[in-house]
Amino acid sequence: MSRKSALEMSASALAQADVGAAPVHAGQIGGAIGDAASNEAIARLKQASQNIKNAENSKMLVRAVQAVHAGDYVKADKLALKLLQREEQLGLAWHILAIAREKNGDYASSLRAYEAAVALLPDQSAVAGDLGRLAFRMNMPELAAKFFAHYRLNRRDDIEASNNLACALREMNRDDEAIEVLKEALALNPEATALWNTLGTVLCNMGRAGDSLVFFEESLRLDPDYAKAWHNRAFAKCDLGDIEGALVDCEAALKLPAQAQDVAIMRFARSTLLLALGRLEEGWKAYEARFSPELTEAPLFYIGGTRWTGQDLTGKAVLIVAEQGLGDEVMFASMLPDIIERLGAKTQVTLAVERRLVPLFQRSFPDIEVLPHRTVSFEGRVWRTVPDVQDWSRFDYWTALGAFLPTLRGSVADFPARDRFLAPDPERVAYWKAQLEALGPKPKVGLLWKSLVLQGERARQFSPFQHWEPVLKTPGVTFINLQYGDCAEEIAFAKEAFGVEIWQPPGIDLKQDLDDVTALCAAVDLVIGFSNATTNLAAAAGAPLWLITIAKAWTRLGAPNYPWYPQARCFVTETYRDWTQPMADIAEALAVFPATR
Repeated sequence: MSRKSALEMSASALAQADVGAAPVHAGQIGGAIGDAASNEAIARLKQASQNIKNAENSKMLVRAVQAVHAGDYVKADKLALKLLQREEQLGLAWHILAIAREKNGDYASSLRAYEAAVALLPDQSAVAGDLGRLAFRMNMPELAAKFFAHYRLNRRDDIEASNNLACALREMNRDDEAIEVLKEALALNPEATALWNTLGTVLCNMGRAGDSLVFFEESLRLDPDYAKAWHNRAFAKCDLGDIEGALVDCEAALKLPAQAQDVAIMRFARSTLLLALGRLEEGWKAYEARFSPELTEAPLFYIGGTRWTGQDLTGKAVLIVAEQGLGDEVMFASMLPDIIERLGAKTQVTLAVERRLVPLFQRSFPDIEVLPHRTVSFEGRVWRTVPDVQDWSRFDYWTALGAFLPTLRGSVADFPARDRFLAPDPERVAYWKAQLEALGPKPKVGLLWKSLVLQGERARQFSPFQHWEPVLKTPGVTFINLQYGDCAEEIAFAKEAFGVEIWQPPGIDLKQDLDDVTALCAAVDLVIGFSNATTNLAAAAGAPLWLITIAKAWTRLGAPNYPWYPQARCFVTETYRDWTQPMADIAEALAVFPATR
């Protein structure tokens, strides 16, 4: 294992940097298992400490190991540092320091200490396992897989080694490789509950929810109190459209012993199930689980002042911070006209949105102050703040935008029949209309087929591009690319395989120029796609939207339509694995669209 390559990979990942926060999602529970401070690990560390030739160092190392065993990680940290001041090349001291700092939540320096231990210890495998778990926790699956593979080299029959490598491979969508690792491990350990559970998560990741049930049920047969498998079976049932059954399993999971992080995931999943069933009063209350600090993907707010908890805001100064991912920022912003009206002219409202949205929101809501928020990744967590605010005392309260959901959207009937709330730049709309008219008289249809975030289980939410064939072969329309990110391969495939040109709008960055993207969406005749940032912007600006969605998506709130955008028409699949029917339905509707304009 190359120390240099590990350092290079982790250094870039750990640097404080702006990130695009993804929405919190009700994911599976099938992560890396094991513990750097387990009884087995402690015994191994103690034995290694006693084998140190320097008697004084040996005694201090044993004391540090005992402190780890007792959960006194502050003491273990101090002892390890004292040892390193005496002998900087003492690999075992670096290992103990790494464990202590990981347990104290200091992931950045923990990772550096683990890497030092890897470079100095003659037996790197145990450290590699610890380092792999930390990298996995920090959402660095590529790095985690390298360390897990190293840890597994001489442990082919080890449950932890195989499970963890399979989990990292799954997060990189290398599902076939993950299955092979698990099949080999299960042949040697057929009673391993964790392995059956992880195999089920891989199949769900592939969109094979029905097949995954067999493996979750085998896991539960082996251990009926295995909360992870109850939760994951709920996840699979949700994919299959059985929301009622999923809720039963989710609530069963919450009654069983589980780690704090797993409980946080279960609670958030329960909130989305309630919302999917249309039980909005219960659902929005439970949706507060999205703020749990145990959800490592959830942004933590770094904002001064008093958080709003329902006080009267009349005449106050309030900072509202958009939350979740970019698409959710826009979707939740559909409440802003109602919020501003309810608070009245005496209330000073400041709104913080993603920096690319600032011009669009300032134009749309000229009577309030609009600032950029900043979302940064630091030490394995995501933080959100508002850097342009120098004096937090100028606000009486601050709140996340979604805090208004229970009062303003307590039922589907509370969603207004408002077909737009964002105002694109009229000059840019006119410019794009002229550009589109030059392409000919056919209706212009904008396409979106994926998200930038396609890691792990999220990839199953989008159909393979080949499934768009019946849509793309529909005559009488001109297709416009609205898809952000690298999509050259799909555009080339459409031309070569289907003989269809997808027009690429010139002079626009579809990822960064969101104000202009919104103007372009307002200029086309129709937008078709999966839910992502651009489909939300299009609908918010009043564009006709044909939304491809799963029947029981929680954002549909149990409604037959899409409450957030009344003009949206839903094309529905019952499961993530079958996109044939919605694509056929879209093609049929698109064939008559020119006549219905």
